[in-house]
Amino acid sequence: MYLFVDVDIRPQLALAAKGSRKNVNEKAVIEARSLSKRFGGLLAVDGYSLTLNSGDLVGLIGPNGAGKTTAFNLLTGVLPCSSGTIAINGRDMTGAAPHEMARKGIARTFQNIRLFDDLSVLENVMCGGHERYSASTFSTLLQLPSFWRAEDQLRQVSEDILERIGLGKFAASRAGDLSYGDQRRVEIGRALAGGPKALLLDEPAAGLNPSETTELVSFIREINKEFGIAVLVVEHDMHLVMGLCERVQVLNRGQLIAEGTPKEIQKNDAVIEAYLGTRRKGKAHA
Repeated sequence: MYLFVDVDIRPQLALAAKGSRKNVNEKAVIEARSLSKRFGGLLAVDGYSLTLNSGDLVGLIGPNGAGKTTAFNLLTGVLPCSSGTIAINGRDMTGAAPHEMARKGIARTFQNIRLFDDLSVLENVMCGGHERYSASTFSTLLQLPSFWRAEDQLRQVSEDILERIGLGKFAASRAGDLSYGDQRRVEIGRALAGGPKALLLDEPAAGLNPSETTELVSFIREINKEFGIAVLVVEHDMHLVMGLCERVQVLNRGQLIAEGTPKEIQKNDAVIEAYLGTRRKGKAHA
């Protein structure tokens, strides 16, 4: 009888990956190599790799249970990888915790919107920038001039973000009173307040109606171009990703089975089989 234990091996992975930095692509915002994640006897992600450069707009899709969320959580430090390496702007971050990834410019959103409903829209966005614009603990406790300067700077940045994402008129509104689509925008605006180099969106269209989804696609595209940051969209909605992203990755059973342009992915037999459970006519069945 075997006993499988899921152990946090972040420290060991960080030490093991130090020697591989010479092979890292320093131009990539995120470079993940051969990431794997095992939960006991289940290999949820098996050898996943991603290179995300500044300005990229990439989609990660796959059937239910394909391993998308697990791969996403590995990239953001929510889960430690069982093997593989992650580098941010050429610096090894294998085994780093989520707040450490955030400090290096990796921002994320969640499938279920997580706003502070009773705070204003502006206050919600400001929450995303406190790590970047905060004063020292001493200055904050005594509310010294440096604290107020940092607070004013954060407020100005957050107000600017709200204007740029079309929510300036809602700055003083209670966040919980906004439509679901606008709440999603606020969540993304909060992520932008930290000045990220890469924005990772987890099922951003979840809970949106068709009209809101169409607006979201345009919104993400505008953010990618206007802010010039890399964007990774994890979605189960193939049509959304095909209409939005320049490059698409497909996971199935934890493995990356295809990567290419939307047109290439739509014609890929392995992708068709993964989604439909059948190959094209004329292809032999496994």
